[in-house]
Amino acid sequence: MQTPGRIASLLASATEILYALGLADQVVAVGHECDFPPEVRTKPRATFTNIAIAAGSQAIDDQVRDLLSEGRPLYEIDQGLLVSLAPDLIVTQAQCDVCAVKYDDVMEFVRGEPALHGTQVVALNPTRLEDLFADIERVAHATGRLPQAETYIAQLRGRLATVHERTSSLDPACRPVVGCIEWNEPLMLAANWMPDLIELAGGTQPFTRAGDHSACSSWDDFVAVDPDCIILMPCGFDLERTLVEARELQRRAEWSRLKAVRTGRVFAVDGNAYFNRSGPRLVDSLEILGRLLHPQLFDGSNHAAGEDGIWRRLSSGAISVAVAEPE
Repeated sequence: MQTPGRIASLLASATEILYALGLADQVVAVGHECDFPPEVRTKPRATFTNIAIAAGSQAIDDQVRDLLSEGRPLYEIDQGLLVSLAPDLIVTQAQCDVCAVKYDDVMEFVRGEPALHGTQVVALNPTRLEDLFADIERVAHATGRLPQAETYIAQLRGRLATVHERTSSLDPACRPVVGCIEWNEPLMLAANWMPDLIELAGGTQPFTRAGDHSACSSWDDFVAVDPDCIILMPCGFDLERTLVEARELQRRAEWSRLKAVRTGRVFAVDGNAYFNRSGPRLVDSLEILGRLLHPQLFDGSNHAAGEDGIWRRLSSGAISVAVAEPE
């Protein structure tokens, strides 16, 4: 298949896949959240958000609910830009209407715009870890990069296998119960691919099912389970933003009573770059999880070593701002 001359990626994970397959020069526009690899930041932005993202968790949730109730879009396409660029291929998503531009909005725009007649649209719809590899193949098929995709997927699977080899023989009693908080107010616990990652990393979690969408949860239920380890990964927030949001959690009356808090096993991570983004760095996310849950099994030679900007341990009192590794 001939490589499309011009590609617009409306999804951060899709942009990472395109770059990994060697298609950087063909990418003419990206979505407003695309920030990796760093050179993508110079590309024109083809989408924008109607959410005031600097607000706190509860305020953002209120905005989303208000926009949806009014029938207004959370995200929009810069239609003039895409018309002027006339991409041969648009890569978007059909997984989450509150995370990126809606698939239906993209299709309505493309079908109604004469300048985009003949433009192909590929939609990614990941819900499990295994879907990452299907998405890479889907993008590769549309861009004529199947040989490159096969090599790349083999590399990623090799890294997954390395983690699994180190954790597969763990006794069930040595597998910590993990609570992954994807949103603070209201409380949401991570689903989709996160249960897959936790299992491979040597943990367990009774809160959500792999493949389900993340949904609101009860603090009472969370406290009743009392997980051994808590990982804070608010969707769309980097590490520094997550640390700020963590202060609200630490003010909750029940927070200090949680086992993970008392034993120093609460970690803030850059969920935006890793755990929430359904692209190739889910493999990095697995390696980070393995290091956080079982530091004795990993040498800390990669991202999982706790490099600044990726994860930090929270103390039982004030938030620790220095990088710390699990003991």
